[in-house]
Parts: sequence; structure tokens; C-alpha cells
Amino acid sequence: MKLTAASVAAMAGSGATLAQTGAESAAQTGAQAAAPAREIQVRLTSGTKRLAREAPLQWRPERGSSADSIVLDPARTYQEVLGFGASFTDAACYMLNRLAGPAREHLLKEIFHPSEMGFSVCRVCLGSSDYATKMYSFDEGEPDPEMRRFSIDHDKPYILPILRQARGVNPGLFLLGSPWSPPGWMKAGGSMLGGSMRKQHFAAYAKYFVKTLQGYSAEGVPLNAVTVQNEVDTEQDGRMPACLWGQEYEMEFVARYLGPQLAESQIDTRIWILDHNYNLWGRAIAELDDPGVNRYVDGVAWHGYVGDASAMTHVHEVHPEKHMYWTEGGSDYNDPRYLTNWQHWGSNVTGILRNWSRCVIAWNLALDEAGKPNIGPFDCGGLVTIDSKTGEVTRSGQYWAFAHFSRAIRRGARRIESSGDLEGISHVAVTNPDGTRAAVLTNAAAGRKIFLRLGAMEAEVSLPADSVTTLTWGA
Repeated sequence: MKLTAASVAAMAGSGATLAQTGAESAAQTGAQAAAPAREIQVRLTSGTKRLAREAPLQWRPERGSSADSIVLDPARTYQEVLGFGASFTDAACYMLNRLAGPAREHLLKEIFHPSEMGFSVCRVCLGSSDYATKMYSFDEGEPDPEMRRFSIDHDKPYILPILRQARGVNPGLFLLGSPWSPPGWMKAGGSMLGGSMRKQHFAAYAKYFVKTLQGYSAEGVPLNAVTVQNEVDTEQDGRMPACLWGQEYEMEFVARYLGPQLAESQIDTRIWILDHNYNLWGRAIAELDDPGVNRYVDGVAWHGYVGDASAMTHVHEVHPEKHMYWTEGGSDYNDPRYLTNWQHWGSNVTGILRNWSRCVIAWNLALDEAGKPNIGPFDCGGLVTIDSKTGEVTRSGQYWAFAHFSRAIRRGARRIESSGDLEGISHVAVTNPDGTRAAVLTNAAAGRKIFLRLGAMEAEVSLPADSVTTLTWGA
């Protein structure tokens, strides 16, 4: 079956109605009281164990006090999950392309196939980011408002082939496209390095987006969503491709140029605004308050470098008709715990999901052992490391944390209520489209035993220190 932007968008958006209404209680509580039908399968990452299968757990009738318990209520539901993934930067695609064919095929199957890790939402850089082999846009040089020079040829040797291969492994792969900078001639200063957007080029830039989306689609890689700009509120002191977009600029560009151009060109790619940190939640609300912006925007893209995940809930409470998406975050490869920081990422992803985000996208999918290729100032590591000399693949702590969520929580899953204030333990639970359920528990404290409660039943769960545990069972 040929994948189209419309078909993936339809799949991803099927839960919009319930997401608009917030948490809902079912009219009847029978489902809450029903006994679960099957034993609980357990996966654990802790110490030397990586996503290891543990002995199954058994449900039993609850015994007295609810202390030390996490209580599930499937009748209270929240957002529908779109999926998990990472970013296909120029650098990541370059490293993947360097792998021998069979090794690359094996790694992509491990990460993307629905029967394995099942990554299903990823980000693509439109033009150069800081993680690239060189700085480039799709129309660099002298001013070219008619886009006569426009070309995506840079992406044809290895970016587009890698994207096609990943979509071949998972045909439902949802792709977000984000630019780090417009072409330099559109900006104050005339360079992709830092600076700000010039309003006089809004029409040309909307045309640039249209040609990018049409070009990618013609190459068999339709993009399902775009953001106006990666990190609208920083230009990184001119040290890398970046661009400042004031709030009024982003609003006018979306309402008067990008939104209408996509509609006129009959391109069903969604528009997500902001693509920056939690502390800008007030800006997101203000933009969505404007009817001209609101009509074209599907949701808000977030990064977690500054602020708290509760910012997404603030925006959801004001605009429940719009979706929240988490689109960037990664580890420093110099961090001594780079390979073992699964607890940090388990807690982080849990907080993201508990604050209405429909997806969680890590930063670079793959880099080398020195965090390269990299033309910027930051020391990020890949979700996986591909040794530049041997091709050996090493999986980070972030990889193992993401695996706990992405293997158990599938597209269309509905987050359900999980309550229990247990020190050091974070938790999130879902009902999958097939009726199976999953809970991911992250323990940042000492090892302990807790109880998972569902209706009149409970299961005793042992949580080692510094661990991530996934529990799955039938409805």
C-alpha cells in the first residue's frame, strides 16, 4: 500500500475528539471493577539488564490499604498517543548511510519495525541544522523570491534514501519537518548563522515551504507536519544555523502566508507552532488565541531544555482543541552516565506523557563516538552511537528508556488515569487500540516493592533502584 500524507494524518488524528474534551469519566464504572484477564508480562532495565524479560506477575484480590500503591482507572482517559521516535538530522543519515547495507537494514528494523522497537514519529531537518556535514539551505545565494534556484538535491544521496528505507520498515512512520534557518538572503545579516527573519520575504518563504513539501512528496517521502522554525526564541549567538522569529512574525506568517499557501496548493501537511521550550507557554496561548492563526494550526511543538512539562497542560487547558507534541531532547555524550541514564529519561518521558503530549521525539537518531558530524557548538550524543572506524553500534541510556515506552505503547493508545504519590517513582499507563494495557514505572529511589491496583485486583511489583519497568497485560 502506498503511504500518503493524508493516510498517515488520518491515522494520527483519529483521536482528536476525545483529546479536545480532556480527561473523561465513563458513565459506568463496571470496567474499572472488572478483573484483568491475564498475567502481567514484565520488562526491566536496571544494572546490567537491558529490557530484560522477568518472571510474569499474577493478579490477586486486593488486600486492605492502598499505601504503596499505584491505582489505575481506565475509565478516566486523556490524550491519544501518536508515537515515539528520534531525529533524522543530516548527521544521523550520514552515519546510517556509512553502515554496510546488511548492518543498516538490521539496525533500522530493530528501531522501526512494529514488532520490535516500533518508532513511528520522527523529525527531519529542512536544510542544515547544527548536526550536519556542512551548512546548506535549499535556495542559498543571491535573493531568489521566485525560487528559480530551489533544489533539494543535497538530500538525495543519503537523507531521502534513509527516510524511504525507514518508511519501508514502518509504513506508518509520521514525519515532522523543521527548518533551523531560512535561506540566508531572507534574513537580517544575510547568513544562515543566527540573525532574524525579514518580513519582506514571508511570501517567498511560504513558497519555499510549498516547494520543499512537493519535492519531498515527489521523492516518495511526504511530510506529515512542519514547524515554522526550530527554536523561535534564540539565534544561538550566530554559532550555528538559527533564526529569531518574534511572536507577531510567526503569527502573521502562519495566518497570512504559510497556512493559505498550503491550503491553496492542496497540501494536507499540518502546522505546529513554537518548536521551543516550556517557558514560552504564554506565547503559545497568545498565538492560538488569534483566530487567523488558530484555523491553520494543529498543535504546539515543545522542547524540554528550559521550564517544566506542566507548561503543556497550561496550554491544553486554554486550548483543548489543539494537540501537544514533544519534538526535541537529547543527552551530552560527555556525560559519565550517557550509556546508563535510563532513569532520567524514563522520568522525563513519563512527565511529558502525563502533560498531554501525543509524541516524544529524541534528538539525533545516530552520531559517531565524538558526537559528530557537527558544525555547531553543542556536545549532544546520538540515541545510538555508530563508531566511525568499526561501525559498531552502541545504545545509549536514552535508547533503553525510549524502548520501554515505544515497545509497549502503540499509536492510538489512550493514556489512562494512574495515581499514587510514591517518592522517587514516576508512572504512566495506557490502553492500546487492541485493548491490551501497559504501565511504565521508573524508580529513581532505593529499590522497593509496590502494588499496581486495577479495580478490585492488585499485583505486587518489585522495582530495583535506578530502574525502568514496563508491565503489559490483556484487558
